[in-house]
Amino acid sequence: MFSTILPNTITSKSHHPCPPIRCGIREIRDRINSVKNTQKITEAMKLVSAARVRRAQEAVINSRPFSETFAQVLQDINQNLQNDDVEVPLTAVRPVKNVALIVITGDRGLCGGFNNAVAKKAETRVRELKKLGLGCVVISVGKKGNSYFTRRSFIEVDRFIENNGFPTTKDAQIIADDVFSLFVSEEVDKVELVYTKFVSLVKFEPVIQTLLPLSRKGEVFDVNGNCVDAFGDEFFRLTSKDGKLALKRDVFVKKKNDGCVPVMEFEQDPVQILDAMMPLYLNSQVLKALQESLASELAARMGAMSSATDNAVELKKNLSVAYNRERQAKITGEILEIVAGAEALTPID
Repeated sequence: MFSTILPNTITSKSHHPCPPIRCGIREIRDRINSVKNTQKITEAMKLVSAARVRRAQEAVINSRPFSETFAQVLQDINQNLQNDDVEVPLTAVRPVKNVALIVITGDRGLCGGFNNAVAKKAETRVRELKKLGLGCVVISVGKKGNSYFTRRSFIEVDRFIENNGFPTTKDAQIIADDVFSLFVSEEVDKVELVYTKFVSLVKFEPVIQTLLPLSRKGEVFDVNGNCVDAFGDEFFRLTSKDGKLALKRDVFVKKKNDGCVPVMEFEQDPVQILDAMMPLYLNSQVLKALQESLASELAARMGAMSSATDNAVELKKNLSVAYNRERQAKITGEILEIVAGAEALTPID
């Protein structure tokens, strides 16, 4: 039913005139009723998505400052520990042989190209890693991603996970525990998040972010010395511009050691502090990615349903015009038949 009115299926009459509709009056009337019912459904889905996306957007904006600042603090602590030749398992940068990708998609469709875009991004990344001679395993989150990777036998999937509405820390902990066991057991040497970054209600794009090891961009190499960081390993930061919240895209660049490092004092052993904070880091980063993905999905569905509703209105208008023309033609034909019959019965003088 929806395939007849999804975006880009009906074009404006000012650009491309609609082709003539050739069917009977009854068929046109049935199509008008069908389009009316579909319009009600798409409009309702648009309103539901609009109501939910506000809550999801607030969750994204509220979680970003904490998760990004927390990651920066951990990176500073880790840098100080590395200067003291102290190693922590989750921050150990070792030659990469295997990479794990956490791919986050949605559970439902009717949201334009949202699910396909992030799945294609992950598939491209898998091909890039295999060209480098590295092993790759996928942790798929979301029903759409699960069905996508099931049909591609060349992609190894470690685990399929389904979303359950708005993400919670419990949902993020399930993924974080799986990632923790894979990395600590050295089954994988690098973990990346592939999800859709929420920029605005009309803009969102799939990105790749390094989750483990805790290191800056450009520090992770394979056994041959080739950098295996993703080209799109980007971070978005909230900034205040002209009194309004805005998003600024940053790419981490390895800082040169100028001899000036912040002085940190710990009441406990820094290794114990880092060990205690790393699970929280994993949970917060995964939860942020889940929230970003959900907000992007809802915004994409709201836009798709808005376009579908507009297309339904346009299609209903075209069908109404065709219906009126057919009815007028039928009435005119019946009048002509009556007039012709009356003239045939008139006696000839």
